[in-house]
Amino acid sequence: MSKIAEVKTHPVSIPLKQTLWTAHEELKDSSVILVEVRTDDGITGVGQIHGSPQKTICEWVARLAEVIRGMDATATVAAWEKMFSLTSPRPGGMGGRDGLPPPLSRSARPQIMAAIAGIDIALWDIRGKAAAMPVYRLLGAEKRPIFTYATGGYYQLGAPDKVYADELASFVKAGFRAVKLKTGGGTAAEEAKRVAEVRAAIGKDTLLMLDMNAPYDIDECIAFARAVGPLDIFWLEEPLHWYLQPADFVRLAHATPIPLAHGERELTRFTVRDFIAQGAIRYVQFDSTRYAGFTEALRVAQLAEQHGVMIAPHTVPELHAHLVTAFPRCGFGVESHGDAARDPVSFGLYRERAQVRASHVHLNDRPGFGVEIDWDFVRKHAA
Repeated sequence: MSKIAEVKTHPVSIPLKQTLWTAHEELKDSSVILVEVRTDDGITGVGQIHGSPQKTICEWVARLAEVIRGMDATATVAAWEKMFSLTSPRPGGMGGRDGLPPPLSRSARPQIMAAIAGIDIALWDIRGKAAAMPVYRLLGAEKRPIFTYATGGYYQLGAPDKVYADELASFVKAGFRAVKLKTGGGTAAEEAKRVAEVRAAIGKDTLLMLDMNAPYDIDECIAFARAVGPLDIFWLEEPLHWYLQPADFVRLAHATPIPLAHGERELTRFTVRDFIAQGAIRYVQFDSTRYAGFTEALRVAQLAEQHGVMIAPHTVPELHAHLVTAFPRCGFGVESHGDAARDPVSFGLYRERAQVRASHVHLNDRPGFGVEIDWDFVRKHAA
């Protein structure tokens, strides 16, 4: 049995050449935290975390590592449940009388769930390596190309709409059959004009998703959906303000034929469950590298399949393609970034990974998640 012996974090960050915006936040860098887990018999697994602040998340990884040290590294569910149990009260928890840390801070839940994510993904990588097979084979899947789309159109303050149209058209020229545009930064009329210019540039046969980053209330979003409806929009992603709930998404879903997508900002399967079960969304985008890890993403995917909802995990295609391939009935695809200038870390992080060609992710046969990290790159860009 391989036992967890050591856990290390490697925060990486590269400043962007130009500050970009979503409708919600300013983006000045491209970053990731690598979580390296070593076993007592020499197996190393690597996980990823996309979250902030990096220093705080790394501190939580170190604290959680002490809790699971010595556990079976291939017992992913047992390790996950032990870490997650620390987020709630328990008998003997006050003052750590049971030998474990006292219940963890409610205010730090996003960072704690991110820390769990990185460790859990690394343990899945170990699980595949210990079995000498890719993760998708552990899940009983066969290797097949997984559809992927390219995200772009991040706001550049003062830039004309043609800038975004040209950018997404370049993704199509590079072979992507679907693209996603950042929207929601202006009024419904302004955004509809911007979307129309992008649609004209990419042609009628390319799928066009809109990534909105929670800009509107229900009535505003209905007006926006009606304005862009003639442009053949594939989905509206995160269309409503952060505090609006599944019932509000259901109201929006009834008011527009454009499918809704959501899930990347949800911490666990328990809140995602209500979006799925209530018919609020058609595509679920749970991101295992942000919160809770691959173990929880697998549970979300199983729930989605039971309710006829498609899975379309957010970012990191070389990891999430393993999940999608295991769900041929409900696996829509994964997200890629079309431009290295937007995400230089993901484009420089690997010596080996799954390849993106002709709008599909092609997994390899290497054990675990099939990636080899360029550690020279990691050291060069250490945060």
